[in-house]
Amino acid sequence: MQHHHRLIPLGTVVLALLGLAGPAPAQEIYPSKPIRFVVPYPPGGPTDLMARLLQPELQNRLGVPIVIENKGGAGGNVGTGEVAKQAPADGYTILLAASGPMAVNQSLFKTLSYSPLTDLTPVVQLSSFPLVLEVHPSTGIRNIKDFLAQTREKPEGLTFASAGNGTPQHLAGEIYNKAIGGKLAHIPYRGAGPALNDLLGGQVKVMFDVLGSSLPHISAGKLTPLAVTSAKRSPSLPNVPTLAESGLASFEVTAWHGIAMRAGTPPEIIRKLNGAVLATFKDPVFRKKWEDLGTPVVAGTPEQFGQLIRTESVRLGRVVRDSGASVD
Repeated sequence: MQHHHRLIPLGTVVLALLGLAGPAPAQEIYPSKPIRFVVPYPPGGPTDLMARLLQPELQNRLGVPIVIENKGGAGGNVGTGEVAKQAPADGYTILLAASGPMAVNQSLFKTLSYSPLTDLTPVVQLSSFPLVLEVHPSTGIRNIKDFLAQTREKPEGLTFASAGNGTPQHLAGEIYNKAIGGKLAHIPYRGAGPALNDLLGGQVKVMFDVLGSSLPHISAGKLTPLAVTSAKRSPSLPNVPTLAESGLASFEVTAWHGIAMRAGTPPEIIRKLNGAVLATFKDPVFRKKWEDLGTPVVAGTPEQFGQLIRTESVRLGRVVRDSGASVD
């Protein structure tokens, strides 16, 4: 009897423990509810397009809805700052992190509400868009050799348009000026669209633009491409040389993007999201769609993306300071 009496409480204890253990792992499984995907720019631009291409793929792989929220403003600072400062570090808010708010704006804006290096944690790099140095056909400039000669000897009348102070389009022009000891005058616009329109109209003669946006105009013969700013030639323009091979050694400027989360997000959540993105990029159909945007597939580890953010913050910060550009 005594023996039997001892077994009952033991069984009860075991059942009770099983009961307790039951629901706990279910709470730990990430993700178990919808994820907000914050894009710090208005709908329709390349950053937004990337998010919209990725969204259905990540939804399928993670098994929860992913809701895109466009939070434009202040050169990407509004949306980036919201994730950096207000989102819980639980993996349910992800940021489409762009090179401007991640590596340039801390040197460009007098005050920034967040630190990209300490308030955010990198998950994965998504893109590395080359820029294309292009001119209006009315310049008569047909190749990079002519352009280099003209910008060194008589740059008068050659103004370069950009999407605004501190944008990749602006920084590429400043890095070019420094490399050749030149004085191409900078005309900042409120976004790449208006800048491109004035270039097409011939009001400005030169632009370093993100390749994807300018490709249709180059194909139509409305703009003359002279060189690309990436380390390697672009598959989209295989006959157009890089600036590095045109005599400006080690010239490289790209507009890059990735995914980041609030600092303090658990490492296993970061690994899971990184894995979902890498799996998406392994799909050849998706890769083709991605490359059609004008960027190679990058991917890689959270550490590699973190390294890029750190080195670019230093390099591009120097370019901003040298140019004297600032935004209040």
